[in-house]
Amino acid sequence: MRIFITGSANGLGRLLAERLVAAGHEVVLHARNRQRADDARAAVPAAGSVLVGELSSIAETKELAQQANETGRFDVVVHNAAVGYRERRSETADGLEHVFAINTLAPYLLTALIDRPDRLIYLSSGMHRGGEIALDDLQFVRRRWSGAQAYSDSKLHDLTMALAVARLWPQVQSNAVDPGWVPTKMGGAGAPDDLGEAVETQIWLATTEQTTTGGYFYHRRRQQTHPVAGDVAVQEGLLEACAELTGVRLGQPSTR
Repeated sequence: MRIFITGSANGLGRLLAERLVAAGHEVVLHARNRQRADDARAAVPAAGSVLVGELSSIAETKELAQQANETGRFDVVVHNAAVGYRERRSETADGLEHVFAINTLAPYLLTALIDRPDRLIYLSSGMHRGGEIALDDLQFVRRRWSGAQAYSDSKLHDLTMALAVARLWPQVQSNAVDPGWVPTKMGGAGAPDDLGEAVETQIWLATTEQTTTGGYFYHRRRQQTHPVAGDVAVQEGLLEACAELTGVRLGQPSTR
């Protein structure tokens, strides 16, 4: 398999890359800057290459998609990159709320612009169940800021996107994963879940012979989701909001 993993300079993304490379797959890494790219290349020297792009920037995310396409078509794209809680609301250079820009808009843009793979995997979280899809205020302009709420919202966005893509692109296997609360830089040293198991579901969805799509999994078991994630009207509203902000629309159902 040929696999692209966003946010693979460290944490779960790098662990996933290491496991996939060890299993004989061709893996392309991603880092947000050159220094982190060098670190990723040193940590996973057998990876095919490292692409660089700051996901908080719409322009750089578009450029990252172009870089990815220039390397050739991928069998699997794993949308792993994310940022965690922030004490205060902050904006990117594009004037977008930071968590929303990286956790929601970036995977949307990459999904829309990277040549359509056979499989898409989106990293969500059990915290999505406390999330809200406030289509009239996705970026906490009017709502009172809460770092935990912004993160939960973004993970609900990712799940909703995965289910929307599964519906719109029936020939692509699109699924979301809860990796658990694990001791990464984001999760903290006291996180109770097993780090080694946190990537097993992604490996299973990416590499095994199956036709699973439109699912949300924790440790390979399908889980119940926030009911709004499956609401077609909400899915369409989220995709439309992302299209308006980025100027890029998700393609029509695949005919491949």
